[in-house]
Amino acid sequence: MQWRINIPPLTRLLLALLIAFSISYQGLRYGVDRTAGHYLALIPQWALFTPWVYFTATYSEQNVLTILIAGATILYGGKYLERAWGSLEFGKFILIVTLLPNFVASLVYVLLFALSQKADLAFVVIQGSVALQGAFLVAFKQLVPEHTVTILRGAVKIRVKHFPCIFLAANTLSGIVLGTDTALVLAWVGFLTSWAYLRFYKKQPDLSSANTGGSQLRGDASETFAFAYFWPDAIQPPIAAIADGIYNLLVALRICTPFSTEDVEIGNEQATARGEGGLPNLLNQGGSRSGRSKQEEAERRRALALKALDQRLHAASANKQPQSTNPQSSAPQGATDPTSTTAEDADRNQR
Repeated sequence: MQWRINIPPLTRLLLALLIAFSISYQGLRYGVDRTAGHYLALIPQWALFTPWVYFTATYSEQNVLTILIAGATILYGGKYLERAWGSLEFGKFILIVTLLPNFVASLVYVLLFALSQKADLAFVVIQGSVALQGAFLVAFKQLVPEHTVTILRGAVKIRVKHFPCIFLAANTLSGIVLGTDTALVLAWVGFLTSWAYLRFYKKQPDLSSANTGGSQLRGDASETFAFAYFWPDAIQPPIAAIADGIYNLLVALRICTPFSTEDVEIGNEQATARGEGGLPNLLNQGGSRSGRSKQEEAERRRALALKALDQRLHAASANKQPQSTNPQSSAPQGATDPTSTTAEDADRNQR
């Protein structure tokens, strides 16, 4: 039996980059010079002279443990998202959630250095896949929010929609208590970058439309993907008020396009379609699944199209029924019943 690697091409490339950059980073630090790590890791003071580090820093891990965590993130998350979106859209997503968080994080530390005049802040090392991990969790929240992940043989069960909040809370607590402030910054910036891109800009197929020609939508206006829904129910109202204020400001500045009522309805239909469409299991992606993915996607789209067409036909027939009236009510004024007319003629003949 021929052995086959069941990993999509871009995910394989990212895994190769992770191994190559991490090994090279350790070689530069301990084999050449301890300060030579800035050729792969991001150091705000030197980043302008080595701009490629905005990409390589994400895949340059410091130790074996972080390499294993990053490898698992890319392997399982990359396989799932690349198959769900396709290599092209997945590649766009990777570039955005890799470059922007590193760039914003470097600006944060430059600003902190300018305000505090502490030289250490200008030479802090920014690296690792923390931003990528947060970005993937946001994508899972969009695609499979109700999927349950079991840990320790079912002793712990957590729904995917709760992972982003847990992830941010853990990195925030770690940053404050343990001093891992770079992970704190990268976690929040990666989360916000991923959510903003998926919410307002990413193109996705219209799963709820009866048109099977491959129409596309921009962004995700569904209510369940709103910013407030990433947090516990008790604190959603104040977060929603703040988020709405920021959203209205961005719309006024023409940075974001406002969602219409129709956009929200379509977004909710999209979310329902993703839930009913039988997306692949998050952690069980065997070769038989990949071999049937295109066929199952086509069958799912046809089923959704037939369902939407049936609903529209029922709606059209319901609209026609109130317009139809009975013959008596539609008769012109002054017209009489034929039976009563015949009775009147017979009475005249008797007279």
